[in-house]
Amino acid sequence: MTNLENNNLPPKTCSIERLVTMPEDVAKVIEGKKTATRRNGRYADVGELMELQGHKFIVNNVYRQSLGELTDEHAQHEGFESVEAYKNAILSYHPGMPWLPHMQVWVHEFSPVKG
Repeated sequence: MTNLENNNLPPKTCSIERLVTMPEDVAKVIEGKKTATRRNGRYADVGELMELQGHKFIVNNVYRQSLGELTDEHAQHEGFESVEAYKNAILSYHPGMPWLPHMQVWVHEFSPVKG
């Protein structure tokens, strides 16, 4: 797990507006229960702002991680109690997708913008 400066990251594969889109995830972010999102592609740069229902969040960190590295603490940042709960949710969103421990994902960590 490495925080890379934006200039060392590959180009974004999607826009930050697509980072958190599911209504239940948006609610978790606004409530402070979700402070990270994992995606197959890179959706944001460090320092970029995300706006959800009038609330602003800043991206603090973007890095690669394998699914096998996930801990319950990581899952809690995603808004789930455990890796198993997170895994079950992800697989329910993507029927037929395998959960492969070596699969690399992009982690986007964010926090509310103060004031």
